[in-house]
Amino acid sequence: MLCYEHNKTLFYTKTFHNMIHIFVAFLVVSTSLGPVLSLQSVPDSGHRQLQNCTLNPHKDIQKLRRVQTYLKKINKPAVKTIQSPDGDVIDCVPSHLQPAFDHPQLKGQKPLKPAVRPKGHNLTEAISESFQLWRDTGESCPKGTVPIRRTTEQDILRASSVRRYGRIRSHVRRDSTGYGHEHAVVFENGDQYYGAKASLSVWAPRVTNEYEFSLSQIWIISGSFGNDLNTIEAGWQVSPELYGDNYPRFFTYWTSDAYQTTGCYNLLCSGFVQTNKKVAIGAAISPRSSYNGRQFDIGLMVWKDPKHGHWWLEFGPGLLVGYWPAFLFSHLRSHANMVQFGGEIVNTRSSGFHTSTQMGSGHFAEEGFRKAAYFRNLQTVDWDNNLVPLTNIHLKADRANCYDIRQGRNHVWGTYFYYGGPGRNVRCP
Repeated sequence: MLCYEHNKTLFYTKTFHNMIHIFVAFLVVSTSLGPVLSLQSVPDSGHRQLQNCTLNPHKDIQKLRRVQTYLKKINKPAVKTIQSPDGDVIDCVPSHLQPAFDHPQLKGQKPLKPAVRPKGHNLTEAISESFQLWRDTGESCPKGTVPIRRTTEQDILRASSVRRYGRIRSHVRRDSTGYGHEHAVVFENGDQYYGAKASLSVWAPRVTNEYEFSLSQIWIISGSFGNDLNTIEAGWQVSPELYGDNYPRFFTYWTSDAYQTTGCYNLLCSGFVQTNKKVAIGAAISPRSSYNGRQFDIGLMVWKDPKHGHWWLEFGPGLLVGYWPAFLFSHLRSHANMVQFGGEIVNTRSSGFHTSTQMGSGHFAEEGFRKAAYFRNLQTVDWDNNLVPLTNIHLKADRANCYDIRQGRNHVWGTYFYYGGPGRNVRCP
């Protein structure tokens, strides 16, 4: 592995070729000195502990070559590039060249035409407002292309390995607190589900170190919480490790084997097929909600196309983003047996006590509108492609003194809930 200080390489330079020259020069010196150079362990501040990290030029060069190989594979040729105000580069890639079509079962194909939306879905709220920072430039991708956030060397070097880049670190079970994952969620099970829909407020919660994240999302789940777990996930997340900043970003995820070897975030592997030229998965969302101020939420809907069986995703005001092909899954080829809505954080306990990473707005559910984060108008999709209300609701907060949840119902918001919290506090040591 490479030696890191605050997750940056000791000899990181702008280009791969310069890195090789530096290591070759260092190899001459290090050969005479022996393997005595190492980074000292630093006080725990949320970053990896670095002990006995001996520089190995040959392995470092090999890893950098793997990084470059991966970058060539994942960053497709673009017909146009757009510089986002947050530093992202958005590549406009011909739709038939996107990463999904590297999959053996999709090679040579093109994206499908839009699926029929569930009955009862209202499109009258559709507006032309931009929901992502890169769109604030006034630039757009040409017809026949899809916008893809460019992956950089720094992105991959923040990950534990090239192989694990873009993937959830650890397995997740129903009560996943033992793995550092904590939830405040509403879920429904006991039936066959063909989709879910909700609007969720967008915030920018504080994440205390780069190996933690905070997210709000919809889960479509099938199988057991063992090795056969299938999930489709979409929402917003703050993940310094994945993106290198603290912006809330629109994201997707999928797995067919409980996060072991299949699936990934966004378009970082072959899987999700994007069909929309206005939305960049992994790009920052703007605007965001503010405490005691303006509230901003986004609509999300995932549903199974009755004709082809693929799972489609809609974002914001009626924008069809794309679909997960049915063949990616085992159990979800048929239907889901559980849907879930809410927040999740990772608690590394890096300083020996509970993290101060926030969920939602960073405030507890009891504070209510304009102060706590919310989901509203929760619905599921039935076997006949109808949107229907939830009827068998369960609430779960893994650590209610750290992050909690309160559910309600009215004529305007339908089924809704407030959720979140500050993490570490006097009742959450």
